[in-house]
Amino acid sequence: MNITKCIKAVERDRKVIADSSRISYYPLVISSIDGATIEDIDGNKYIDLLSSAGALNVGGSNSRVKEAIIEQLSKFIHYTPAYSYHEPMIRLAEKLIEITPGNYSKKVAFGLSGSDANDGIIKFARAYTGRSSIITFIGAYHGSTYGSMTMSAITPKMRRKIGPFVPDIHSFMYPNCYRCNFGKSEDCCNLECLEQIKEAFKNYIPIDEVAAIIIEPIQGDGGIIVPPKKYIKKLYELCIKNKILFVSEEVQQGFGRTGKWFGIDNFDVIPDAVILGKSIASGMPLSAIVAREEIMQSLEAPAHAFTTAANPVCCCAALSTIEIISEKGFLEHVNKIGNLVKEYFNKIKDAYEIIGDVRGLGLSIGVELVTDRIKKEKDIQAASKICYRCYEKGVVLITLNGNVLRIQPPLNITEKEMSKALEIIKSSIDDYLGGRIADDVLKLVKGW
Repeated sequence: MNITKCIKAVERDRKVIADSSRISYYPLVISSIDGATIEDIDGNKYIDLLSSAGALNVGGSNSRVKEAIIEQLSKFIHYTPAYSYHEPMIRLAEKLIEITPGNYSKKVAFGLSGSDANDGIIKFARAYTGRSSIITFIGAYHGSTYGSMTMSAITPKMRRKIGPFVPDIHSFMYPNCYRCNFGKSEDCCNLECLEQIKEAFKNYIPIDEVAAIIIEPIQGDGGIIVPPKKYIKKLYELCIKNKILFVSEEVQQGFGRTGKWFGIDNFDVIPDAVILGKSIASGMPLSAIVAREEIMQSLEAPAHAFTTAANPVCCCAALSTIEIISEKGFLEHVNKIGNLVKEYFNKIKDAYEIIGDVRGLGLSIGVELVTDRIKKEKDIQAASKICYRCYEKGVVLITLNGNVLRIQPPLNITEKEMSKALEIIKSSIDDYLGGRIADDVLKLVKGW
């Protein structure tokens, strides 16, 4: 594989781009994208299992999305919704109200990224309830603005040197059945992780001062962790009983990623609000909060207004994205390919002790690598080396939480492409186990 141009581009990049904005894996410099195929500036092609961090659910160059963008560009690029109106924004808000869970009256607030949407829900929740406490979860990543960073509890790297953070935000253990913090298995679980929250309410967080609980229906960057349905149901009931807003953070898991429109749709509860970003506009900068009307009416302008929010080009991209996902058979395809992936890894699991756990919904799948299945010690070096070897063999793959292979391809990836990618991952695992991947790659693969 020749990557001469890529390496030169990366060297130029390092001279001008701040280190804080990039997590290093390999020198992938993108030239073009066609469906689930990425081509770099040296002409090498890769099967995309990352989808631009889950932002390209219908691919990175979908012809219909491009047509919608071009059509709007021919009219006008932008005019701020802070002082004016435009049709694409109105149509998109109407569509989001239609597809998000809950038949109650809703309103929408637009922004630019999942980070500002997470910031926004803090403001709306506090304003509506008159309460200040916000509950989030360890292992969550909500963004890199101050509010969203305070809500995140995934790595101390992002918090160093920049405190203090937004007050009265508290993080608790996310229900991780593979790595239960209480030594339980699902068959003997009494939801001890939920009891931890209840104990906090009894002892040091007044429950009548809790505005919202904000949860990812699948914890994404924490390692693609799927919580038990009974946990989500009981957490939801706790919110209802105590007039706490239940907010589903769908930035990574929304728009068909889990085989349903939204991740929370897998758990039979109706949130008071959803937070949207990433794939809402196929990678164009756009976010949204969709919530009960009375919540959204609790703030006055300009408490959550942005000059470039709801850009009409982005809104048209979003409308096209929603149209594609809405088509008959699209979500069925997501589940079919997702099941293929899980079945593949579960089939080879017995022969590969390094595979500790395979989990996920739809095409949000994590494969956790361990040095020992009994102790479940994370094999971070293996994950890093395997990701790099996959890159060398033509698959874009990264790790989460150090040792989890992140499999989140474009939702319209073909079965043939997915099968080829899986064989490359398997051969890369073989290369690692055979000692055929040099330690030098660890200097390049930094990961989370």
